[in-house]
Amino acid sequence: MELMASARLVASARGRWILGGATGAVTLALAALAARHFASMSWPLSTAHPGLLVAAAFLLVLAQALKAFGWGRLFTPAERPTPMALAAGNGGAALVGVLLPGRFDDAMRVAVVRRYPGCPAGVRVLCLSLVMLGLIDSVALAPLALAGAALPSVGIGVRTGLALVAAGGIAAAILITLLPRIAASAWTLRFRLGRWVSPRTTSLRHASEAWALVSACWLVRAVAFFLLLAAFGVGYSLPLALLLLCAGAAAAALPVGLAGADTQAG
Repeated sequence: MELMASARLVASARGRWILGGATGAVTLALAALAARHFASMSWPLSTAHPGLLVAAAFLLVLAQALKAFGWGRLFTPAERPTPMALAAGNGGAALVGVLLPGRFDDAMRVAVVRRYPGCPAGVRVLCLSLVMLGLIDSVALAPLALAGAALPSVGIGVRTGLALVAAGGIAAAILITLLPRIAASAWTLRFRLGRWVSPRTTSLRHASEAWALVSACWLVRAVAFFLLLAAFGVGYSLPLALLLLCAGAAAAALPVGLAGADTQAG
């Protein structure tokens, strides 16, 4: 009875006012504690160069826009979400990727894009597009990984890891090239799943367009990392920016978040 009475109170207008007031009070208390904490110490970015930070932030936002447009090329016209929906999905994934282990970011992408107003794509279509996007990412990263592995200051362990990233990109490119033929084959069309996937398989033309946009995204991110290193006092180091970019991308593919963090630190 007490539980039912509490539920009725929460559902009433008075209950919503009480809940809203309590939430606001807790928020204000946490904000006051945070302000008191930072008042007694320096801000984390207080020693960084503000101009370089602003430029890097702008480039990272631009990279997200390029990634959204590239992702959009992997849908059929009838099921293609808007670029804003895809950009919102990438933004949500970026936040979740900081807090939770790998592949939770993809779940957030699907959830955000699917619930975006007017989204014509279903969950299965979004999952299929993310598989293709992962392959496109691998292809786009291969040249950067090769460039990083060719640097003279790179150790043998890091060089081996970057070579594996490049090899994965080459294998992904071969698979993307063969997918339209595989999807249109008579053997694939015998199965119900094959008949569903076949009309949704990305053509080589659209895959090339997605690759160009995603490659531009990774290049812009490399420049942003280059500026961030300078902003934090490390210096203008293009080799280190490439290594950080490729290591972060390789860490994102690991299933355990702590393992990904260790890879980036290494």
